[in-house]
Amino acid sequence: MMNDDVTIDPWGSSQSTDYSRIIEQFGLSSMDGVSVPEPSRLHRRGIVFAHRDLEMVLEAKRKGEAFGVLTGLMPSGQMHLGHSMVIDQVKWFQQQGGDVTIAVADLESTATRGISLAEGRKIAAEEYVANYAALGLDPDKTSVYFQSERNIVQKLGFQLGKRTNLSELEAIYGFDGSTNLAHVQAPLVQAGDILHPQLDEYGGLRPIVVPVGVDQDPHLRLTRGLAAKTNWFNVSNAKMGIQVGVSVQEENSHVMGVESNGRINKEKQKQVFSKIVDTISGLGFSDIMSNPKHGTVNIPSATSRDKGAIKMALLSLERSMGGMGLLAPSSTYHRFAVGMTGDKMSSSKPKTTLFLSDDIASAEKKIKKSFSGGQATVEEHRRLGGDPDKDVAYQYMMYFFEEDDSFLAEINQGYRSGNILAGEMKQMCIERATQWLSELSEKRDETAHLVERFFE
Repeated sequence: MMNDDVTIDPWGSSQSTDYSRIIEQFGLSSMDGVSVPEPSRLHRRGIVFAHRDLEMVLEAKRKGEAFGVLTGLMPSGQMHLGHSMVIDQVKWFQQQGGDVTIAVADLESTATRGISLAEGRKIAAEEYVANYAALGLDPDKTSVYFQSERNIVQKLGFQLGKRTNLSELEAIYGFDGSTNLAHVQAPLVQAGDILHPQLDEYGGLRPIVVPVGVDQDPHLRLTRGLAAKTNWFNVSNAKMGIQVGVSVQEENSHVMGVESNGRINKEKQKQVFSKIVDTISGLGFSDIMSNPKHGTVNIPSATSRDKGAIKMALLSLERSMGGMGLLAPSSTYHRFAVGMTGDKMSSSKPKTTLFLSDDIASAEKKIKKSFSGGQATVEEHRRLGGDPDKDVAYQYMMYFFEEDDSFLAEINQGYRSGNILAGEMKQMCIERATQWLSELSEKRDETAHLVERFFE
C-alpha cells in the first residue's frame, strides 16, 4: 500500500503545499475563525494559514500582558523576499506589543555550511539586520544575538537533550545512519534558542510565538514536546472542566515527597497539592477538587479559555519550587511564496527569487522570465483566461507588493476572464517591485546608523 502522508523537511529543497492535509496530519490549528486584531496583509489573504497555541499570545495582548516573538537567521547567503515575509510577521507582532528576539545561527552555519564565525557576524549585520532596520523593526524592542556567544542556549539544549533520543529525532526529521551529527545537534540548539527568552534573565515567563514557514514545524514539534516533558504540572481538558496532573520525575521526586526508598512522604505530598490549590484559588476558582492519591487536581468550572492562565500560574509555581517552568512555544505558519521558476525560493538558486539587494534591471529581467499562469497564445488567453494561482507575477503582488485588497481582487478576476494578459500582469508586478525595492534601498541608507543598536 502506498503511503499517502505528506512530508515536511526544514532542510529540503521541495515541500508539500497541500496545506489542508498538513494541518490534519501534523495537528496544526487552522486560522479560520481566529480573531486577529488589526490583521496584516498576510492575515487578510490567508497566507498565514495555521498556528499552534496562538490563543496564548492573543490573550496576553488582550490583557496587556507581556509576550515575545522569536525568529532566527542563517548567516550564509543573501536575504530574499521569502525572508522578508517572516520579518513582516515579526514586525506585526512587535506592533501589537511583543518584544522581539532574533537568533543568529552562526554555530549551525559554521558546522553545516563552512561559514566562519567572523564571516557569519559580517553577513548577519550587513545583509540581514540592515534589511530588518529598513523593513521597520524597532531596534529598541529587538534583541539580536549570536548562538556562539549566548552559552545558556547551548546549556539549555544540552539539558533538553536528556528528554529525547535518536528514535524520536528520526521520527520527526527522518534522520538515518548517514545523517551528519551536526544536523542531529542543531535541533537541540534551536530548542534552546526558542525556549530561553522566557528565562528570568531574558524577559521572564511569558508566551513566545515563532512565525515560520510550515517546513520549519518539525523544530516547533520537537521543542514543544521537550518543554512539556520538563513540566511538573500538566494542564489538560477533562470531561468536566480542566485537570492538572502532577508529573513526578527524577529531578523533582524529592520535592514531590518521594523518598529515596520509593515511599511517599504524605506530609510533603500534601504541601505540594496545597500549593497547587492555593495557586488556582488565586485565579478566582473555588470548585477545586484535589486528589493526591491519583496525582490530580480538577477544576470543573474552568473552560478551555482558562487553560492558559492556569498553565502560566502553575509554571510560576514550578519555578518557585526549583523547576524549569518552561512554556511550550506558540507558532504561526505561512504558505510558501512560489519561486520565480515555479519551484521553491532558494538563496542558492538566484533565478528562483528576488534578493533584497537586487537592482531594478535584475528584478525586471527576473519578473519578465517568471513562470506564467497565462495561456500559450493571446487568442487562447482571451478565450480561456489565465490562472493567477500559478502566476508568479500575481502571486508576488499578493504576497509582497500590493496592499490594496480590492485592486488585487479586481486583477485576479480580470486575469481569470482573459481581460488581463500575462504580459500586462508582469508589467504591473514590475512597477510595484520597482517601487518596493527603490523604497527599501532608500530606507537602508536612512537606517544604516541603527544596525549596531540591534546587537546591544
